[in-house]
Amino acid sequence: MKRFLASLLPAVFLCSTVGLSAAERPNVVWLVSEDNSVHYLKHFDPHGAPTPRIEALAAHGLTFDQAFSNAPVCSVARTTLATGCYGPRIGTQYHRKSVAVPLPEGMKMFPEHLRDAGYYTANNSKTDYNAIPGKNVWDESSRKATWRKRKDDQPFFYMQSFAICHESSLHFSAKVMATEKTTTDPKSVFVAPYHPDTPTFRYTNARYRDRIMQMDRQIGSVVDALTTDGLLEDTFIFYFGDHGGVLPRGKGYACESGLHVPLVVRVPDRWKHLAAAELGSRQNGFVSFIDFGPTTLNLAGVAVPEQMDGRPFLGKDVSQKEVESRDEALGYADRFDEKYDLVRTLRKGKYDYVRNYQPFNFDGLQNNYRYRMLAYTEWRKLYQEGKLNAQQRQFFESRPAEQLFDVEADPHEVNNLATDPAYAKVLQDMRDRLTTRVKELPDLSFFPESHLADAAFDNPVKFGQRNAAAIGRMVDIANLQLLPWQDAEGELKQVLGGLNRWEIYWALVTCSSFADEATSLAPMAEKFADQNLHGLVKVRAAEFLGLIGKRDPQTDILSALSNTSSGIEAGLMLNSLVLLKDSEPGYEFAVSKELFQPGVANNDTVKRRLEYLTGELFRKPKK
Repeated sequence: MKRFLASLLPAVFLCSTVGLSAAERPNVVWLVSEDNSVHYLKHFDPHGAPTPRIEALAAHGLTFDQAFSNAPVCSVARTTLATGCYGPRIGTQYHRKSVAVPLPEGMKMFPEHLRDAGYYTANNSKTDYNAIPGKNVWDESSRKATWRKRKDDQPFFYMQSFAICHESSLHFSAKVMATEKTTTDPKSVFVAPYHPDTPTFRYTNARYRDRIMQMDRQIGSVVDALTTDGLLEDTFIFYFGDHGGVLPRGKGYACESGLHVPLVVRVPDRWKHLAAAELGSRQNGFVSFIDFGPTTLNLAGVAVPEQMDGRPFLGKDVSQKEVESRDEALGYADRFDEKYDLVRTLRKGKYDYVRNYQPFNFDGLQNNYRYRMLAYTEWRKLYQEGKLNAQQRQFFESRPAEQLFDVEADPHEVNNLATDPAYAKVLQDMRDRLTTRVKELPDLSFFPESHLADAAFDNPVKFGQRNAAAIGRMVDIANLQLLPWQDAEGELKQVLGGLNRWEIYWALVTCSSFADEATSLAPMAEKFADQNLHGLVKVRAAEFLGLIGKRDPQTDILSALSNTSSGIEAGLMLNSLVLLKDSEPGYEFAVSKELFQPGVANNDTVKRRLEYLTGELFRKPKK
């Protein structure tokens, strides 16, 4: 009975708010710039561009210095915003989606809750959801959407995205770089220590700072329209970036430059009591995208559904002291277009812990969209020519399984402290905390995406709960990567001698992580490379053997590709193929559309890989 009554409370509360007019509830506006981290705004970083209109919002509001996107790419980040849920828990962690998953049972995206409470909701205009949104999220979502179409007495929630600083704005040609000057002097810009200091990187930095300044003016135009309509002091205005970016190693990478976003909230005079902190102040409490929807609901007086993972950081009954005590943010990176990875991060206080579950899968692995940028292609060319220092080479080399950074002392995360004995206690604490978080989700990504599409994506949350113990076991096998080889070898041998294909899968990934140290298990891996029953297990075995130079992987991987009927599975296999082609020792693969079973080559991930492998990508005219 108690659970039944509790389930009625949100509905009862909603009914009590529907009749309230705009004068009795605040409006909320989200202004979202695409692809920029805190590093590009002077308000957050001395090397950033001036943004006077955003700074004016901050002067009459709050600056959040520790705000994080949970994912470093748009569709995953925006789905997290809309749902208030961690992507790997609800199956929305892949960009671009192979399957649009249903929301958890009984759940709605937060704007729909606002509509139910009588708010007018408008979005101009990007959605990019990895979940099926429902039919009643927005009153209007289009390039013409505006708050001005609401009823006169109706409060509103309005969201607008600004694409002027999107990654595509840096897809310029060498001709453009030679002929188009930037407002920002390339000689004056800061070049991150992990980037080569070249004219290309300086021009790219300068051009991007120009875009940030243009974005600031666009933000100001919306604020001016609210002022003209007499709504400014009735409206909370959130400005934030939709994730990090967009210079190389920003967007798409689970590090500070990919996850740490600018956030400013202008607080209206009529509703100052809903923001306990002093206006114009800077806040150090950690907030992340799972919290933004719950915060907006709380400001509107709408109950936050228990299914959401986030917590409000503004509004009624929110203590500033409690918000300031928050010091953790979870990050996740999986597939970005055709490039697979599995990275989880935990930022706690000044430390950032990065867990690379496939550390051999180096950051600079081919992603067609990324490498449209001249800076990316130049960076890789300089690496291949041996012209980079140790910090600049990191992007193109295998990573440690775990990394630990002190972001106060090392804001660009180039000095890994994980092997420093002085930080052993910090490392163990962060490792334990992240492992607990991953298991508690439970994190669906420990099953391959193709298996999730077959078995989980009709109800991801239910699948995760049903398979929580299996996921926990796979996490433990992956964490053998963190042990000395002599301590991991026996358990890996036992797993490889078992019958559970996904545990074997992770044991083989872990062998690849140990590389040459794991040579003693090569004979066991060869048996899996020989079999044809489980294609992904075959490929992981071939990948391990190929990385240590014990067996040419071409025949095994091409055989697996020709036998699969799943485009999603083929995409994951092709990730291993490209890794083996583009890293040491390097293998050649003859791949064409004719290799695949009918329909497989139509998968978006497969098509992107084929463009690269067949040379079609390089034959297309460049803009």
